[in-house]
Amino acid sequence: MGNTMSGELRYVTFNTSMGWMGVLGSAKGLLRTTLPRRSAQEAHQLLGDSVNYATWSPRRFAGLMERLRVYFGGHKAAFPDRLDFSGATPFQREVWEVTRLIPYGETRSYAWVAEQIKRPGAVRAVGQALARNPLPVIVPCHRVLNIDGKLGGYGGGVEMKRHLLSLEASATSR
Repeated sequence: MGNTMSGELRYVTFNTSMGWMGVLGSAKGLLRTTLPRRSAQEAHQLLGDSVNYATWSPRRFAGLMERLRVYFGGHKAAFPDRLDFSGATPFQREVWEVTRLIPYGETRSYAWVAEQIKRPGAVRAVGQALARNPLPVIVPCHRVLNIDGKLGGYGGGVEMKRHLLSLEASATSR
């Protein structure tokens, strides 16, 4: 990442009921979020090298931090935030945009995502794009399952995927 962007990058690490999270954003929108981790250092590290050029900005992310705390507390939360997909391929961007449309507490298949982007043969490529999702929870790739209902892979590990799905299932039935 060139230093031209250095003034624009902002980040924060904060605690939720499930652990420490990190958020990195540019002037265009969110670039990266982490899943909950054991320590602030771990969350900070997972934001990548560009966090070293970013400014600590809790104010900028106050609303998002609050919504993520609500979400990990087991309550429904929406993430209408602007996202910065400038580092993504057009295919990844399409996959991530469609995945954002999956409602809270619901799931879809990798094949469904492939059909939405008019690429029904691209199921495996959809899985690979979701594996590179830099914004877990915000782009809810945990809601995408294998066609047989099996969980499939997840960047945060299958246990985390299972946990997020059960969190949403219990919130929607309240």
